[in-house]
Amino acid sequence: MTLATITTYLHSFALVLIYLLIFAIFARAAASWFIRDGGGSVMRFLFDVTEPVLAPLRRFMPSAMGIDFSPMVAIVVLYLLGQLLA
Repeated sequence: MTLATITTYLHSFALVLIYLLIFAIFARAAASWFIRDGGGSVMRFLFDVTEPVLAPLRRFMPSAMGIDFSPMVAIVVLYLLGQLLA
């Protein structure tokens, strides 16, 4: 296995992780509109996966009128990062 092959695999793996994280953030935001009990296993998984990305954004962005814009900002930033890697 050459270095170029390993680099290609790592690049593809990073892109897949970025797009899976975008999907998880979107799923968490959409589920929050319909699911009020966050104690389910799917919601706990989405919380555990997305909170390390969303929590730092919330520190810098206060919610406006009770609306949390951090998922939208995180999706845009991750999408741009994915485009830079592509």
